[in-house]
Amino acid sequence: MASRKNRKADKKAKKEQEEKKSKKKGRGVRKKNQEKIPFGSNNWIALFGILAITLLCFTTAIPNDFVNWDDDRNFYENDNITTLNKTNFWKNTKQIFQDDVIGGYNPLSIWTFALEQRIYSTSNKGNYNGLDNPSGWHRDNVLLHLMCTLFVFLIGRKLGLKLWACVLFAALFGIHPMRVESVAWVTERKDVLFGVFYLAAMYYYLKYVTEEKKISYMAIIWITFILSLFSKIQAVIFPITMVLIDYYFDGKLDIKKMLRKIPFFLASLAVGILGIQFLGEQGSLETNETFSLGTRIFIGSYQYTIYLVKSLVPFRLSPLYPYPAEIPFYFYISFLSFILSGVLMYVAYMRKWKVVFFGLGFFIANIFFLLQILGAGQGFLADRFTYIAYIGLFFMFAWGFQTLIDKKPNLKIPALVVSGLLLAGYGFMTYQQNKIWKNSGTLWSHVLQYYKNSTLPYGNRANYYRDNGETQKALKDYNDRIRLKQDDAGVFNSRGRLYFNFSSRDSLIKALSDYNKAIELDPGEAEYHVNRGATYAKLGDMDNALSNLNEGIKLDPSFTNAYLNRSVIFNQRGDFRSALNDITTYLKYKPYHADMWYEKSRLHNAVGEGQQGLESINKAISYGQEKAIYLIEKAKSHYSIKQFNQAKSTLQRAIDAGANVEPQIRSTIMSGGG
Repeated sequence: MASRKNRKADKKAKKEQEEKKSKKKGRGVRKKNQEKIPFGSNNWIALFGILAITLLCFTTAIPNDFVNWDDDRNFYENDNITTLNKTNFWKNTKQIFQDDVIGGYNPLSIWTFALEQRIYSTSNKGNYNGLDNPSGWHRDNVLLHLMCTLFVFLIGRKLGLKLWACVLFAALFGIHPMRVESVAWVTERKDVLFGVFYLAAMYYYLKYVTEEKKISYMAIIWITFILSLFSKIQAVIFPITMVLIDYYFDGKLDIKKMLRKIPFFLASLAVGILGIQFLGEQGSLETNETFSLGTRIFIGSYQYTIYLVKSLVPFRLSPLYPYPAEIPFYFYISFLSFILSGVLMYVAYMRKWKVVFFGLGFFIANIFFLLQILGAGQGFLADRFTYIAYIGLFFMFAWGFQTLIDKKPNLKIPALVVSGLLLAGYGFMTYQQNKIWKNSGTLWSHVLQYYKNSTLPYGNRANYYRDNGETQKALKDYNDRIRLKQDDAGVFNSRGRLYFNFSSRDSLIKALSDYNKAIELDPGEAEYHVNRGATYAKLGDMDNALSNLNEGIKLDPSFTNAYLNRSVIFNQRGDFRSALNDITTYLKYKPYHADMWYEKSRLHNAVGEGQQGLESINKAISYGQEKAIYLIEKAKSHYSIKQFNQAKSTLQRAIDAGANVEPQIRSTIMSGGG
């Protein structure tokens, strides 16, 4: 009896010793679903198939144009990008990492736009800044999304999903219609870029936990984590994801392991504080005056509920979901989703439903701070907010699919058929949804199908029609927006620009009336005074024109269009020195504008400053292209400082390039000063 007890004790001691030895290596005691899964040829074939299908679903996004919803401020009107060239590349790069854009600090994403500008301007010789090639920018978004899909597949395998469950997991991420906004909208480069680094960090943390605690893995985790933070502030949630992964493999929340992640939490805190500061300066954190904080909690719960529902039934997708005028009763009922989720998380933890706790916890962690409880964005829902968060729900769905087939093998074929049909439906929706991002007109027309009383779509579609010469459509949309909201100074300013473009006296009078209204509503906005000044100038009233331009500069000394417009008036009056001063000031704010350096050279030559004219025209050529008109001005500068041979050869190059040179200038320069 004693010997049997001793044998049992020896066996128990040996088992405990083996467990300790295994834990020391960082592997722990793994259950079947936590064992290392070989990555064979079937995995590669499945992965290739998923990526090919995802690419097919997003082919309709690649031919799209840019849209007038933050694409302008993020890159095609962003001076750090549009002025980028070889001489200022690192200076602009530094500025990008110091600045926010519309309150958002995502410098790495903005920097990729700068790289694209250089790449596509180099590959398209006639295109100085690469911005008339939208397909390249869209293609890059799609490629980044494919990389995210690849990492999701690898993560699924590391989390213990069998091959076909992992196919479902990655396919849901790749082709779900709620992905479209993050991929088809170039501005949302931050989603797909931060997603690549976030998921890479997650994958290598899984390798760190399940294979070996290699220093190289931790180095990769830190690098990709930092890159994700610089791509989008949402990456601050990554330390919580690490805690959830630890729980998934340990079955408990280990305080010691949490404490080891303090450096990650501190990095998140630092970037989070910086992001909050930028958002506060932009005014994006101001509470919506329409709704109290208490009411906004129910707005958040409704968002949360809708995101849950749309993970399975992606209905009525829209780039913009405007706030309702009043909160309907079902917003208050939606608070139950918070309660039920909390209860489910508690039960899952107590009963060790690791998949549920991990999956739902991942979704909650990555969506909670995006709920519009404190913020006051233009819309209270956004499909893009689910880009990473849905991974938690998709993992739960895939695990449920796997469990069903394991427990009821006879349902495998029906389950595969149903899931295949579901994915086919999602893929078709995604293929079609990309098309609404074709241009600003299709984008805002789609929003107006659902929200006919929202002002923003009318205004933005009107701007698109105006800029594309569809004046009657633009005028109708401006009028509709004014009908809905008559105290918006911005729309009167925009309609004024439309009338200004007509150029007839009657339309200029209408433009003047709209600018007067805009100034009445918002007298402190410099742009409105400058636009009114330009209108007076077109009407021939130069005194009022100068008065308004001066007022605009007084209100905002950095408003460059004011100097540009005023220089034109001075130039027409023959006051070249004053015009030169304004162009010089303009270039202090926009130092890489080639045409303005040309204008500066022309004015220097006009006041007899040939050497300064030569320096300015050389800058114009270095920042742009060697245009024929630049060469003519350069020849004038050479001639002015008695460099006659250089003047002749430069003018000849202009003539060879097809320049139409005035006979008097040609005769004077070619005579060589004699």
